[in-house]
Amino acid sequence: MTHNKSVFYNLLKTARPRQWIKNLALYAALIFSGMLFYVPTDAPAYFLTVTLAFITFNFITSSIYIFNDIVDAEADRNHPFKKKRPIASGALSVRSAKIGAGVLLIISLILSFYLTFFFQLMALAYVLLQILYAKFLKHIPIFDVASIATGFLIRIYAGALVVNLHMNVWFLLTVISASLFLAVGKRQSERTLLSGQSEEVIGSTRKILKHYTQRLLDQYTGMFATAAWLSYAIYTFQAQTVVPAAEFTQIYTFLPKTLHSQKLLMLTLPFVIFGIMRYLQLIYEKNEGESPERVLLGDRTLLTTLFMFGSSVLLIIYVIG
Repeated sequence: MTHNKSVFYNLLKTARPRQWIKNLALYAALIFSGMLFYVPTDAPAYFLTVTLAFITFNFITSSIYIFNDIVDAEADRNHPFKKKRPIASGALSVRSAKIGAGVLLIISLILSFYLTFFFQLMALAYVLLQILYAKFLKHIPIFDVASIATGFLIRIYAGALVVNLHMNVWFLLTVISASLFLAVGKRQSERTLLSGQSEEVIGSTRKILKHYTQRLLDQYTGMFATAAWLSYAIYTFQAQTVVPAAEFTQIYTFLPKTLHSQKLLMLTLPFVIFGIMRYLQLIYEKNEGESPERVLLGDRTLLTTLFMFGSSVLLIIYVIG
């Protein structure tokens, strides 16, 4: 019994449920479309459908993480931190890991039968991308970072396709820029963690880092950070006009015309800019960023900023609008 508990615990640890936070991207199109509470007459509520898609992606991503750890086991044993992972340390056998990954994939396949065909295509595309990434793409400069960004883009499309929603092109560009920013920040932190190590050690743990100099990573980080907030700014400027509800229109009579605007999503831009600046601070000052979800959940300032951003978006779209 104790052995079974140990196997289950190590499988759960390898599946990285903390990473499920990335799959919240599936809700993005639903929230920004204004259809969060929409219930069609002949189908379940959109929110419930996207939630099922979110759960399906959780099983998919966890199986992929297990698969990646199997592939990377040898390299992880040479890493100062990753060597403690269950498979690399020997706490979890490769056989048990393969069984666990297979079970998770089967569950996700069963759940996907209740969702649309195009969602199934996106899920398949994500699995194939991750397999290519684990085997080849993560060893090719630029393609490795682009693959991470593509993974986020697939999540966004999966969430939109499962309920047949349209996405603004500037919103998609924001997602691409932000995901590239996070991916480069991850490489930035990985190189910082291995600073002081010989090139041989760096090459044995993450070969791709030998092709990313500090100066190059700084350039990439600045470029994608700027692209992320600027793309979002243009999206808010061009977003569908928010017409204030009757109880809010009276407020306009007390405001000067200078402050009259129905592009209210622009008010959320300061949270995006501050969030990016804070993330940059964590990367450069505290050498964090290798695990974006850990940074998000571990930094109170960043978490508060995200909460205020989300709350303001919901308020503008679903209360005022």
